[in-house]
Amino acid sequence: MQLTSSHPRTRPISAGHLRAFEAVARHLNFRAAAEELSLTQSAVSRQIQALEDEVGTALFLRHTRAVEMTSAGTQLLRAAGSALERIDAAVRQIRQSAGRKSVAITTWASFASMWLIPRLEAFQREHPDIDIRIDASDVAVDLSTADVDLALRYAVPQAMPAGAIRLFGEQLTPVASPWLLKTHRIATLDDLAKVTLIEAGDAHRTRHLEWLTWQRWLENFSTAGAARSGSKVKTKLSPQRWLYFNYAHQIVQAALTGQGVALARLPLVAESLASGDLVEPLPQMRLDSPLVYWLVVAPRSVQRPEVKAFSDWLQQQAAATREAVGDVPDPDTVDHID
Repeated sequence: MQLTSSHPRTRPISAGHLRAFEAVARHLNFRAAAEELSLTQSAVSRQIQALEDEVGTALFLRHTRAVEMTSAGTQLLRAAGSALERIDAAVRQIRQSAGRKSVAITTWASFASMWLIPRLEAFQREHPDIDIRIDASDVAVDLSTADVDLALRYAVPQAMPAGAIRLFGEQLTPVASPWLLKTHRIATLDDLAKVTLIEAGDAHRTRHLEWLTWQRWLENFSTAGAARSGSKVKTKLSPQRWLYFNYAHQIVQAALTGQGVALARLPLVAESLASGDLVEPLPQMRLDSPLVYWLVVAPRSVQRPEVKAFSDWLQQQAAATREAVGDVPDPDTVDHID
């Protein structure tokens, strides 16, 4: 069957017949599709006919004992099949969460895995009736339109909106596995040339993130460090080798397994340092970073009790981190702090 018209249709098709179309396309059998949908075979046939009328061309070739999809049918199935799957998944989630309290958080992957997730069990023990959904992405979402309640962000103060809550600041410090330090003594800048150095591979290409590089750290400490250690002033690091990763949790994992010395973000490795899994070989050479960790609450979610409970808990956890790393914020850069 070929439906033709001198004026191609432009209005969107109705979605009501897509279920029948998807079922027939999957089974390539009208009877099996009808049984799955709890309809009569003639009802399914009428729905497919109506859909073909709307599309303007045949979607199936009907043979005596078989059904075959046309190229148009295959093209429509690629779009309709994935769309129906997404709709079904959304409906399942809505049904599961109906009547339940939940909090949706957006943050980036390294912060979620290194700081937030290890602490979540404590919140869940205190609030077993609140569901938590974490969306870990490097793309900052718009809280005025996205389906999230809280954002945990990493930025300089001037980049944050009014009302953003400062969680803690940041210092950068070399860290290494105690096993690596048993074979490679690191007490001066010169000693760093004997080991592999680990850093963020894309930090040099991103404004502000250059603070995460060994070169920036060296420029700050080369003169002062050399004066304390008696070594020559260095302006460039030439280690045994370099090891680059895109994410902070990958950098720290490499350091934990003894693959080199990492320039780590102190708030994210404070617990590993406290447990002895990592060691800070040059504790006198911590570099203050302009980047800060923030909490932003979506305006429409501020009044919800479960969001307030999670926000308060986050700020309590942040206070413990500030104490652990000795973070004393500059009051001139703080909108709010607990």
